[in-house]
Amino acid sequence: MKKSLSAKKKTDNLVGILFASPWFIGFVIFTAYPILASLFFSFTEYHITLPPKWIGTGNYTRLFEDSLFIKAFYNTLAYVAGLVPIGLIVGLIIALLLVKPFKGRNFYRGTIYIPSLVPLYAFATISLWFFSPYFGIVNGLLSYLGINGPLWLSDEKWVKFTIVLIAQWGAGTTALIYMAAINDIPKELYEAAMLDGANKWQMFWKITLPIISPATLYYLIIATIGAFQIFDLPQIMTGGAPNNASLSYVMYLYRHAFRYMNMGLASAMAWFLFLISLILVMLIFTTSARWVFYGTKQ
Repeated sequence: MKKSLSAKKKTDNLVGILFASPWFIGFVIFTAYPILASLFFSFTEYHITLPPKWIGTGNYTRLFEDSLFIKAFYNTLAYVAGLVPIGLIVGLIIALLLVKPFKGRNFYRGTIYIPSLVPLYAFATISLWFFSPYFGIVNGLLSYLGINGPLWLSDEKWVKFTIVLIAQWGAGTTALIYMAAINDIPKELYEAAMLDGANKWQMFWKITLPIISPATLYYLIIATIGAFQIFDLPQIMTGGAPNNASLSYVMYLYRHAFRYMNMGLASAMAWFLFLISLILVMLIFTTSARWVFYGTKQ
């Protein structure tokens, strides 16, 4: 009897392994191997058509000798500094407006999310027309108010801010996350605060923000990683112009990988970006113990 049970258990384990094997094989071939291969290539001079040549940390040293790499990295830090906080503020404001009961609320909730479903290429093309310095709607409205609008995407000083501004078209996703978090806040907390004489700002600062802090932690991690990888908007709208002022880190990595076919240097750039992102995410996690609240526990 024990032998038959043992045989059945072995058979069940084998069946389970067979069912899991497609995922495992796919993970090894399409995820684990490329990651390990890129780590190896980052220490080599590899141009696809020639076999990789081991050069140690030569690619990493070369990165910091490249002025364009430094500029792309600086541009990306500027994108992160703009995209993350502005995206949080815009998404939170939209959420606070749309959680209030009013007629047609569901319609507006759907409307605010629709831009996130629009293909990025189509949206970027439309945005080029909106922010055209001479024929665009934005500068047209500003001129109607007696304001001379900037050159936006054609100005080195304005191009990164313009891309950050345009990127807020996807704020509906962040707003949905915050709306779900706000709707989970017990109404009794607000009623008790009102009885104690708290105003709306005090209730927002002392009740809403602390309770939705887990959603904020999630947003900060996802938005930071995404901002470091910004590629589509600057690539489509400016191609890095003017004077590489909008060139992002991933755009420069893409150039080395698929234009210059320098896979070794591109791999080194990818791993450097991974390390920087990892450090920032770990920093967010480390500090989260001070400002993220779970239930009644800090």
